[in-house]
Amino acid sequence: MTYEEGIQAARICYNYLKPGGYIRCAVPDGLFPDEEYQKTVQIGGPGPNDHPAASHKIVHTYHSIVSMFSEAGFDVQLLEYCDEQGKFHYNEWDEKQGFIYRSRRFDHRNTDDHLGFVSLIVDAVKSL
Repeated sequence: MTYEEGIQAARICYNYLKPGGYIRCAVPDGLFPDEEYQKTVQIGGPGPNDHPAASHKIVHTYHSIVSMFSEAGFDVQLLEYCDEQGKFHYNEWDEKQGFIYRSRRFDHRNTDDHLGFVSLIVDAVKSL
């Protein structure tokens, strides 16, 4: 989806959610400081048309995804993301409320001392 399509989709979801309902969203992180990761998740993907990233029309940063969901009316909670300096930020979240494999805790490519693959993860919450 493009940024504009993301806003439209978020607005549709917002209309159907009850107050307090949320969307847990995980996307590639445009600020993760790994050149190979960025090549893999780039707009249009890394090459073959059957690659999962071939459909990417945007690679979000925490700024763009917060803006997108906020524009649709959501309150956004950042769970995992990288900042402009490439520093990884983690806020505790309950996997029982929405499991994300490609996360710091669950992706097999991540260890205690090395992040191999992360996602930008947010909860977009409809206000009470």
